[in-house]
Amino acid sequence: MAQRPKEHLIENELDNNETVVKANKRTMNNKIRGMKLLTKEIRKKLPELYAQDGKGGKAVAYVKFFTPSSSWTWYVTEGEPVLDESGREVDFRFFGLVDGHDKELGYFVLSELEEVCGPMGLPIERDLYWQPKTLEEIAPEIFKGGENS
Repeated sequence: MAQRPKEHLIENELDNNETVVKANKRTMNNKIRGMKLLTKEIRKKLPELYAQDGKGGKAVAYVKFFTPSSSWTWYVTEGEPVLDESGREVDFRFFGLVDGHDKELGYFVLSELEEVCGPMGLPIERDLYWQPKTLEEIAPEIFKGGENS
């Protein structure tokens, strides 16, 4: 079995003078590693930006991201790569419903989701059991009554 580099190990001394060595779950920049938020499968099924424009509450949220230690949740309806001048992908822009201090529709980028941690230092996660739902199923109070539904 390969030896882990010393900086990737944590040593804890127990009361009985034994030392327990376990893998450090932190990266070099001292952030807890999170899960892969944007998989190839999600990229394939996620409509491009503006593909659901005008659908209001009938727009479908295909992905759900959340902070495990707070109440913030992002429901993704659309997304596409952000390219630099040379055409190289530098980020990924999403559109969807953000449920934080308020519920509102808006844009957010993958790099921000990967950087942010909740109040307990836990990274944002993707709901692995999420099944696509319409926005009016998720937030009926926003889409009831006329123009947005």
